Amino acid sequence: MAAPAELLFIFLRDFIIFLAIYLIVALSLNLEYGYCGIPNFGKVLAVAGGAFTVGFFPGRIVSAIFNIGTAEYNGVADYASLEYHATIINEVNKILAANPAFSIAIFLVTLIVAALVGAGLGYIASYPAIKLREDYLAIMLLAMGEAIRVIGHNFTPIIRGNLGALVPDPFAWAGEFRYITVLVFVVVICILVFIYLARLLRTPLGRVLRAIRDNEVVAEALGKDVTSTRMKIIIIASMIGAIAGALDAFKAGGIISTMYHRETWTFWPWVMVILGGAANNLGVVAGALVFTTLRRVIDFFKGYLDPFVPFSVVWLEPLLLGVILLLILMYRPEGMIPEKPTQTLDKKNYEKFANSRDVTSEPQEEDS
Repeated sequence: MAAPAELLFIFLRDFIIFLAIYLIVALSLNLEYGYCGIPNFGKVLAVAGGAFTVGFFPGRIVSAIFNIGTAEYNGVADYASLEYHATIINEVNKILAANPAFSIAIFLVTLIVAALVGAGLGYIASYPAIKLREDYLAIMLLAMGEAIRVIGHNFTPIIRGNLGALVPDPFAWAGEFRYITVLVFVVVICILVFIYLARLLRTPLGRVLRAIRDNEVVAEALGKDVTSTRMKIIIIASMIGAIAGALDAFKAGGIISTMYHRETWTFWPWVMVILGGAANNLGVVAGALVFTTLRRVIDFFKGYLDPFVPFSVVWLEPLLLGVILLLILMYRPEGMIPEKPTQTLDKKNYEKFANSRDVTSEPQEEDS
C-alpha cells in the first residue's frame, strides 16, 4: 500500500494537470465571452476537435514514417481496425520510447495540427451564425458542439467510432517519471497561453473587444469591423481550446467520443469564468482553482453522504455545483475578482503620459 506522502503527491500531481487543462479552456472562453461578449455554449466543439486530432493523427504519421504494419498487417490502413489497432499502437510506443527528441517533435506537431483543426472548426461554426443576435448565436454554437460528438461516435475512421482509440504516448521515454513530464509540459503550455492572452488584451485590440461587447453599434459607427473581429476571436479561442483537448487526450492515453460532452467541456468552463470574474484572466485562474477544489472535495465526500440524501449520490455533484453557480449569480455576479480597466501602456510610460497632461486645470474662456 502506498504511503500517505506518496498518495498526496499523486493527488496533487493529477489535480494540477486537471486544473491546468481546464484553465486553458476557461481562458479561451473568457476571451470570447468576457472580453468580446460572444456566448459560446459550444466550447466542447474545439476541445473535442483537438482530442480527436490526437486520436487520428500521430499514430498514423508514426506508422507511415516507420512502415509499421506494412508487411504483417497489409498496410497502415488497418490502423483503425479492431484486430490490429492495439498492436500497431504498441509498436509506435516502442519507437517513441526509444527516441525522445522524435517523440517531443511528434507531440509539438500534433499540438500545431490540433490548433489548426480548432481554427477550422471555429470558422465553420461561426461563419453561418456570426451575424445573428447573441441568443441565436449561442444556440447555433451549442448545436455545433453536439454535432462533433455525434460524428465522432458514429464515423469510424476518426477515432474508431464507439470503440474509441488508443493514443500514442510521446512521453513513454520518461519511464517512471512519465506523469511528472506530462505535468511540466501541460503547466508550461498553460502559462504560455496565459501570457499570450495577457499581452493580446493589452494591445488596442483589447479595447476594441470591450467596445464590441458593450455596444457593437457604437463600435461599428467608429469604423470597427464587428463581424470580422468576432469571427477572428472565435477562431483564436477555438485554437486554444483545441490545444487543451489535445493535452487531455495525450494525458489520458486513449479517447472515445463520450469523454467530451457539453457538461464537462462547456458548462464547467462557464462556471469557472463566472465564478472568478469575466474579463479578468486572474479572476478566471481563481475561479478555476476554487471550482476544481470544490469538485475534488465533493467527489471525495459524496460517498459518505449516500445514506442521508433522498436521491442517487451520483447527482449530488452537478446539483451542488448548480446551486453554487446560482448563489454566485445572485450575490456576486461580477465574480470573485471583478473586471479592471486594461492599460495599453506599461506603468512607466503610462505615468509619463499622465504627468504630461494637466488634468487639474480648467479650460479658460476665450475673450469675446
